[in-house]
Amino acid sequence: MAKQAERRAATSEAILTAARRLFGTQGFAATTMDEIAEGAGIAKGAVYHHFKTKEAVFEAVFDSVSRDLVAEIDSAARTEKDVLAAMVAGTQHYFAATAKGPTGRIILRDGPAVLGWERWREIDARHFGGKMPRALSIAMEAGLIAKQPVEPLARLLLGAVTEAAVACAGRADIARAGAEYARAFKSLVEALRLRA
Repeated sequence: MAKQAERRAATSEAILTAARRLFGTQGFAATTMDEIAEGAGIAKGAVYHHFKTKEAVFEAVFDSVSRDLVAEIDSAARTEKDVLAAMVAGTQHYFAATAKGPTGRIILRDGPAVLGWERWREIDARHFGGKMPRALSIAMEAGLIAKQPVEPLARLLLGAVTEAAVACAGRADIARAGAEYARAFKSLVEALRLRA
């Protein structure tokens, strides 16, 4: 049984690796299940055995890319002086990472269209979006910002980031737009900082 489970896990991983490469380079619409199967080195039927639809494959890839992006963000923000500076650095990294080809295509360009807005937000809340309330709670406990209900503030800031990300995804100059939005987000966060 253990060997069969290992084979299933290896096949699933091969599918997701191939799909991630294909979705990232040519996009969801241009990618076929035949190409995913070929890239994974398996029969198309085996892909359907693991994932019922191409959308299901995409959702698993989206979740994986989101998880990897948060790990990168955490690494980039770890060196900052406090949690507010880490929020700004993390958001700057988010915009920079999503301005690049495969990550931006999967997270911003195809993600909302393929998953739908609600599902995109649900998955994001498990990764990048879920970091905002925790960071704000820490900032309040540390006396960096005034104590207030966390959820409304987190939703407003996350809404600003999400709207900016969607706006960036629609622009040809996504890297420049991301840098502009990251600077604007820094202004928002720094305006919350309590002055001594």
